[in-house]
Amino acid sequence: MQKFFTAALLMLMASGCQQTKINYPMTKKVDTVDVYFGQQVADPYRWLEDDNSDETAQWVAEQNKLTFGYLEKIPFREQVKNRLEQIYNYQKITRPRKWSGHYFWYQKDGMQNQYVLYYSDTLDGEGAVLLDPNKLSDDGTAALSTVSVSHDGRYLGYGIARAGSDWNELYVKEIASGKTLDDHIQWVKFSGIAWYKDGFFYSRFPEPADGNALTESNENSKIYYHKIGDSQKDDKLVYEDTQHPEWMFSASVSEDESTLVIYVSESTSGNALYIKDLKHNSPIRHIVDGFENNCVVIDNINDKLLVLTDLGAPKYRLVLIDPEKPESKNWTEVIPEKENVLASVSVKVGKLIVEYTKDAQSHYEVYSLEGKYLHDVDLPQIGTAYGFDDDKDENITFYAIETFTSPSTIYKYDVNTNKSELYRQTDIDFDGSVFVTKQVFYTSKDGTRIPMFIVHKKDIKLDGSNKVWMYGYGGFNITLTPEFGTQQAVWLEQGGIYCQMNLRGGGEYGEDWHRAGTLMQKQNVFDDCIAAAEYMIAEGYTTAGNIVLQGGSNGGLLVGAVVNQRPDLYGVSLPSVGVMDMLRYHKFTIGRHWATDYGTSEDSLQMFQYLIGYSPLHTIADKTYPATLVTTGDHDDRVVPAHSFKFAATLQEHQQGAAPILIRIETNAGHGAGKPTSKWIEENADELAFTFYNLGITPKY
Repeated sequence: MQKFFTAALLMLMASGCQQTKINYPMTKKVDTVDVYFGQQVADPYRWLEDDNSDETAQWVAEQNKLTFGYLEKIPFREQVKNRLEQIYNYQKITRPRKWSGHYFWYQKDGMQNQYVLYYSDTLDGEGAVLLDPNKLSDDGTAALSTVSVSHDGRYLGYGIARAGSDWNELYVKEIASGKTLDDHIQWVKFSGIAWYKDGFFYSRFPEPADGNALTESNENSKIYYHKIGDSQKDDKLVYEDTQHPEWMFSASVSEDESTLVIYVSESTSGNALYIKDLKHNSPIRHIVDGFENNCVVIDNINDKLLVLTDLGAPKYRLVLIDPEKPESKNWTEVIPEKENVLASVSVKVGKLIVEYTKDAQSHYEVYSLEGKYLHDVDLPQIGTAYGFDDDKDENITFYAIETFTSPSTIYKYDVNTNKSELYRQTDIDFDGSVFVTKQVFYTSKDGTRIPMFIVHKKDIKLDGSNKVWMYGYGGFNITLTPEFGTQQAVWLEQGGIYCQMNLRGGGEYGEDWHRAGTLMQKQNVFDDCIAAAEYMIAEGYTTAGNIVLQGGSNGGLLVGAVVNQRPDLYGVSLPSVGVMDMLRYHKFTIGRHWATDYGTSEDSLQMFQYLIGYSPLHTIADKTYPATLVTTGDHDDRVVPAHSFKFAATLQEHQQGAAPILIRIETNAGHGAGKPTSKWIEENADELAFTFYNLGITPKY
């Protein structure tokens, strides 16, 4: 391999962004060619997929040396980081949840790396620390990933994820004594802890081969039952399907412990539904087969299943299913499909609290168990509301609301009187009152009306001179709603405009909206994103070249594809943990489960041609690209970092302009979940400093 070298020159960093083209570290090429339906496709950086090789480690080290050398010379980098810390340094307390006789909540004081789990037997109690993950690692990278309380309130089951990996280890703690028991379960991914009697159900995969834990395809999911005090090797196998090793299984148990619910999936969209009557230990029964629709069990009511489903209702409906007559023709409709998307349902003291998504904002209504509308929940402000998840016999419950300019405000809600009362407000070093948030609707390429939130200072001038930060996702039925973030707060303070696009592929308007951005309609998502930038220019907010485009995971794919198609629109590109190689994504960890949204290069000639036509890695050409900072983590076992490695190497090779193409590779970090505060602050600060510098902004503090 050719010896790497670092560009010592970089450039003189002044307050502007005039730059000399970077001399990037040399990345070797290999003669690797794949053949798809008779067409040869070169993959010269295939060697970067080997996360165990010394060569890959050396490449990572040299790229980080270049990137951090560049960032360290930005004169205001430390000021940006300090301001982020000032805003973030407040006491964060989540809403309390009444669960099996105790109140539980999370709390993070100031700059703590991870949230601490507290509990109390009374609502007015100060609370005691039940679990502090900050004490589980020296660098704050051990994160609490899941918790579940036994129905008798005696035990806490919890999962720990380390260094950003999706792999979890499960443990059990006795709540009264605070003692951690000897129970220890490994090789768990995407599993809850479903308590039943003196143990719980969970799902896991077989132990991966040595060295392949972060890349090996995850197959042969199984559901087990673990009895407290037993060794994992003695856990009872409850369900597997050897005929379908690619299927995944997860389990839940109804609050009355009468029913085991098994969800079966082969992708991120659609699921089959099986149940087991635990009272009579009956065989597992199929309620819904196939993966064409989504079905979620809300509760067991008089031995019938209350289910939220999109079968026959793209915006979802609530039905009651008799397990003795599970055919859909026999379902009883409790709440029919309506104009807005039915997003969630919780049962409280004989009533249903129903969440609707209305133009990407929260709206709640209350119904009887029979589906009679009673009244709206009068939310104190417009934004994203979440909660109402206390035990179902609790009349007093809690919810929180946040907006783009204010973090969570917590309210106590009386279900019987329909009254909300302020419970806790956040004190933060950021004045959200000087900003305005509005929602606009713009027209995409094919005439579809797309919503977008725009946030900016009240006294902004529409003279085309503003800098605009645009964020999008557009996939996997995920709905983007208003959310507070310290990074966007720093951007707004400096006079920037923040936009959040609700692109097709998401769940903003139900399953039809989702499918309109999948498979061979994926280009709709990119067209929606491009049209948003063109709208901001046409309306006088900004001009081409003054726009930042940011997205992570599927949103990283969005950034890569859109900037390849329209590099002229953007001044800065920030793709994070992106899916960049659309021909090989399904070969790693759980990648094959994304095929419902993407399709695969092996499906058909037509699908292969469509994928290679927008794949960020394969559509890079000799062009002038905007300043780009790719971010990923070395322990990302969801979207493996090879996506970002190969994308960055290819983009550096083809960049014709002087704007930098850099990749920032975080160590002991994964896809994002559980990342400690210290790493979030550093990464967010570097993205901001990089953006300010490359747009010619000198932040004022």
